[in-house]
Amino acid sequence: MDFIEGEILCFDKPLNWTSFNIVAKIRSQLCHRLGVKKLKVGHAGTLDPLATGVMVVCTGRATKRIDELQAHVKEYVATLQFGATTPCFDLEKPIDKTYPTEHITETLVREVLVKFLGRIEQVPPAFSACKIDGKRAYDLARKGREVELKPKVLVIDEIELQDFNPEKMQATIRVVCSKGTYIRALARDIGEALNSGAHLIALRRTRVGDVRVEDCMQVEDFPEWLDKQQIEIPTF
Repeated sequence: MDFIEGEILCFDKPLNWTSFNIVAKIRSQLCHRLGVKKLKVGHAGTLDPLATGVMVVCTGRATKRIDELQAHVKEYVATLQFGATTPCFDLEKPIDKTYPTEHITETLVREVLVKFLGRIEQVPPAFSACKIDGKRAYDLARKGREVELKPKVLVIDEIELQDFNPEKMQATIRVVCSKGTYIRALARDIGEALNSGAHLIALRRTRVGDVRVEDCMQVEDFPEWLDKQQIEIPTF
């Protein structure tokens, strides 16, 4: 393998790791193995710390393909909690508002989900990597600044209800969507469409393009995997 010429690696991102954590870990291990001080390494699509699943990592000259890989269709499995919201629409922040849920049924959830199929407009979360005047929205939001983001057009190819728990008021959905879709924002919008509120309590990216999570490597297995590869060692 030639990591300087460029390789594409696929990992199952662990819970509570940032996307940057993954890139830094892989870069460090590759630099040590190759005996170099620097190596280009990047990921093709951010995952929030509380999300797990497919993380595509590019090395060397393959980093030029990041935009191409980011454009691939993605699949997620998400669990939503109805009746409450948080500022970031997941569990990273505590609940800020509660809403009635007595009217929510499995039939109503299915009817609402259908409304999100196809081309939709979505306002990204304030706690996101979107830029406002050159600054990340999450940096402004964490400082207590009011963040106004413009809606973006995206495509939901598939959305289905996999499970509904009326006692806990939780639903698990599978979503196939285009680049730029925020599942946290989708949870917010589904909650509003139900005349209630919602936030994510679990999120797993199960596919990016043709790469499925079951085909991905665990981060902790990477050093052992690396030792088994035939690697082109640069000579300077």
